[in-house]
Amino acid sequence: MRCAICKGYRFLCGRSFCPILKRIGAIGKFQVLDRVIFGSSPPSIFVGDKFSYITPPIEGDTSHLGDPLRWEDVTLEDVIRMKVKLVMGECRFNRDDGFVMSVKPVDSEMVLKRRPKLKIHLNEVSPVFGPKAELERIRVVENPKVPRFIERIVGDEMKAGEGIVRLYERGFGEYYIVRLLSAGLLGVEKRFVPTKRSIVAVEDVVGEHLKLEIINYSPIERFEIYRSEFLGNEYTVLMIPLQYSFELLEVWLPKSLFGFSGVLRDYEFFKKRGYARETLGAYYSARLSVLEFLRERRRQARVVVFREVTEGYHTPVGSWQIRVGVRKALKRRVGVFDDLGSALNLLRSLLRHPLEEYLKRSMILNVGSLKF
Repeated sequence: MRCAICKGYRFLCGRSFCPILKRIGAIGKFQVLDRVIFGSSPPSIFVGDKFSYITPPIEGDTSHLGDPLRWEDVTLEDVIRMKVKLVMGECRFNRDDGFVMSVKPVDSEMVLKRRPKLKIHLNEVSPVFGPKAELERIRVVENPKVPRFIERIVGDEMKAGEGIVRLYERGFGEYYIVRLLSAGLLGVEKRFVPTKRSIVAVEDVVGEHLKLEIINYSPIERFEIYRSEFLGNEYTVLMIPLQYSFELLEVWLPKSLFGFSGVLRDYEFFKKRGYARETLGAYYSARLSVLEFLRERRRQARVVVFREVTEGYHTPVGSWQIRVGVRKALKRRVGVFDDLGSALNLLRSLLRHPLEEYLKRSMILNVGSLKF
């Protein structure tokens, strides 16, 4: 009702802009598409209630459109524009294995039962999807490039987790592995897995694998703080010179998408504690970026990631932005200290939400000698 009264210009929600109008403005003038879509698929699929092939009406190297972990230097508006380029052809879980397993873009032709429609949901928390329509048929017009290693992994009788780790260590991209898992090509009992669940599963499995390696490394020597901003999310990382443990503390600030949330928390010491109930998929995304950073340094640490979501994050775009945001933060160290007190003083000046409120909820910062 508030939006109906506001009409996008009275700002009755308290923000300095209308999130819905921001989204519409980013999309701009949408090109009306025909039933036949010809282009170079990244390749990409989406598994939800239905199986969707995704092809943009663009020819050439479109691989970046299927791998958001490469979107490090984009704005939120850039992301929205890229997403609406991806046309979705929905069908009843009919899979073209060559299309799914290709490691390079493939020219394909989607014939849809009607012209694809782009739906703009007048709801600020709804994600953005490209235009979609029911698929009549798809035709791959060039030979997909499928390495023999992939054929062996898909053909072997091995658990999905083992396949995920082997693909990761071989250097295949995270979203490529997600695609294979979603399409039901990994595991002993192969079955389709919703894309959202596949992303969490891949990040969780790889994270557990990396933990087993970094626990053998020496701890870092001093307290370290890293910080960066990405797509309206502010990430601050505290690293403590102790044995590995991890915690994500998350606050949706006033005027953000979901309004003020208080401090959300999920944590682990070395042992996994089950699914992250408060921060959900964000936990596994942030943890994996941290573990990759520690592995590269050949060090371990007790790590706390502070995620503060501002009103600038006006459109949800997925957990990939947390992977990228934390990774960007870990490239920018803003402080090194010999004692925790000095590190906390810097944190107090960097965080928008009061540090004392974080300390009340933190488990990692209230253990042993660090207990307040």
